[in-house]
Amino acid sequence: MTSFSLRLLDAAHGEEIKGVTSFVGEDVSGSFGILPGHARMMTNLSVGLARFRGASETWHYLALPGGVLYFHEDVLTLCARRYFIDDDYLLISQALEKHLLEEQEKLKTLKENLLHMEEEIFRRLWKKKLRTID
Repeated sequence: MTSFSLRLLDAAHGEEIKGVTSFVGEDVSGSFGILPGHARMMTNLSVGLARFRGASETWHYLALPGGVLYFHEDVLTLCARRYFIDDDYLLISQALEKHLLEEQEKLKTLKENLLHMEEEIFRRLWKKKLRTID
């Protein structure tokens, strides 16, 4: 049976999984599959779950907050900010949901901090403007 390698890269680490026989992912055009010998391709993956399997025929789930996929010469390279792998669909779904909620909360805090900084800058500029008028 033919297979390909799956290289997973994120901001903190990377790993290579050999012996992958199929991969199923999703981009803006919908779901797609990759088998060994597939033509060269590149796409942006949607936020959600992808899956792959090896010779054991067991599906392994890959949760990602989006990413870039590149397939060439039987090497599938997937780059994302973060990814999670598990054989349990429910656990991986929960891990992705938790990660997305944490990112959303961090983004909310960042926006609030930027708003406070902006308000402080305008306040100081206004005070300086009033002093120059006097």
